[in-house]
Amino acid sequence: MTTNGNGKAPVLVVLQMTGGNDFMNTLVPFTEGIYYDSRHTVRIEEDQVIKINDKLGFHPAATPLKEMYDNGDVAIIQGIGYENAIRSHFRAMDIMHTAEPNTIATEGWLAKAIRQIDPHGQNVLTGVSFGRGLPRAMAAPGVRVTSVGDLDSYGLMTSVEIKEDRAEAMDIFKRFYTPGIGSGPTMAYLQQTGDDVLTGIDRLQEVPGQYESTVEYEDNGLAKALRDVARTHIAGLGTQIFYVQHPGYDHHAIEMPAHEKLLGELSGALRDFMDDLREHDVAEEVVIYAFTEFGRRVQDNGSGTDHGSGGGAFIIGDRVEGGLYAEYPSMDPKTFANGEDLAHTFDFRGVYATLLEQWMSVDSVDIVNGKYEQLQPFKTA
Repeated sequence: MTTNGNGKAPVLVVLQMTGGNDFMNTLVPFTEGIYYDSRHTVRIEEDQVIKINDKLGFHPAATPLKEMYDNGDVAIIQGIGYENAIRSHFRAMDIMHTAEPNTIATEGWLAKAIRQIDPHGQNVLTGVSFGRGLPRAMAAPGVRVTSVGDLDSYGLMTSVEIKEDRAEAMDIFKRFYTPGIGSGPTMAYLQQTGDDVLTGIDRLQEVPGQYESTVEYEDNGLAKALRDVARTHIAGLGTQIFYVQHPGYDHHAIEMPAHEKLLGELSGALRDFMDDLREHDVAEEVVIYAFTEFGRRVQDNGSGTDHGSGGGAFIIGDRVEGGLYAEYPSMDPKTFANGEDLAHTFDFRGVYATLLEQWMSVDSVDIVNGKYEQLQPFKTA
């Protein structure tokens, strides 16, 4: 079992890059001629790539992430996916949230983990999501979690305003998930969860006043969400699973400036978050998993890229053994999925199993519905 260095409970922060991050333009295969032959517009020139070896390099906007990688704190998981990958945003994200590609599931993978961590539901803050709406990964009947927009806003709200805001968030959940799983499971969950969230918010309202830091986060939604994670963790409220979202990665058009902006926000927010944790001597307890629902196609469309497969993810933290994991998808067109996508090289459920078992000490078999090959991305001493 991996230890976090100080005997305290392990914490997992899941960061969702919503929309399908273009992994080829995040970790660029700059020696592959087919990359440049396939992408006449949406590409990173070799002299702009921040190289990590003689074949791959980061997008230039990801300089802070590259610095963290050089320090050994970033594991890059290449080629994440599953057989017969789906290109629908709703279904692909649904699969990532439930770890079930073949059927429509009603329980999120993190909710199942929370059930193991806190089987009697004693702490409504064991799982906390910061952002609009409740991620399905955190939702399951009987599992108590808290979902809030941001700490500063909630600290100023009256109880009536909080209830109204919560009702809006629940409505988002209902409208998003009822078409996929039916009104019965959706409504059963919503009826059970409302009071739990209000209880959690009452406890979270005290957090901002207990926090001081010299780290100045940037002014964007992801940075604010990660700052809220840091503040809540530092307050010691027993949260072991956090969820944050970074939207905007569905780049069918004008990808170059939009993707640059997002990767800059992502990299800067992650750097500031880790600096904040280290300043408060709690970084050893936290691991971040940053994922997306699918990759983009090899060929650009002249202005952007369309939905594909063979994406990638990051595991970040002081307890991480940084480096490249799994294999970068083959750039040989004969291997392309659907004749135009990067084929996956590592099953996403194996990544979940790695995080659950090696970091969180949670049995993964029932959560990912089987046994899958795992990685070894954590320091063992």
